[in-house]
Amino acid sequence: MLVLAPETEGLVGSFRDRFDHAAAEGVPAHITLLYPFKAPAELDAGVLETLGRLFSRFAPFDYALAEPRRFTNVLYLAPEPAAPLKALIAALVEQFPEYPPYGGIHAEVVPHLSVAQVADAQKLDAIAAEFAAAAAGRLPIRAKAAEVALMDNRAGRWAVSGVFRLGGA
Repeated sequence: MLVLAPETEGLVGSFRDRFDHAAAEGVPAHITLLYPFKAPAELDAGVLETLGRLFSRFAPFDYALAEPRRFTNVLYLAPEPAAPLKALIAALVEQFPEYPPYGGIHAEVVPHLSVAQVADAQKLDAIAAEFAAAAAGRLPIRAKAAEVALMDNRAGRWAVSGVFRLGGA
């Protein structure tokens, strides 16, 4: 489940196309809330109703992507404030504890919009420098989270299979 960030595509799109395998698989620029999640065959009406009720409890919110940061092998933009995204993640984890974010491999989930993911630290340094030049004068990017997209890859490529409005609107 993702908060899509189409406002960022003009800046991050070319980087994601070159350096983020998820883009090649059909995933647009986004902030991940929960992955992995149920298989497509398990997404029945009850699950979809549960998700709709869960997301209806949260109001839409504004955020900004202003600062490039790094994990070991990922260049990303950090959303501010992060608290509303963390609250959505926590609610999903509470509702679906059998699906911890990223399979439970991280002690803390840091909301982020991936720009590039490469294993080579020197290559990531070069990408970060290129991105800094491209981003000059273009950050912050202001966005509004008004919905959550559910994606699946049942057709062999990731596609949005459901959209849930925050606040139930």
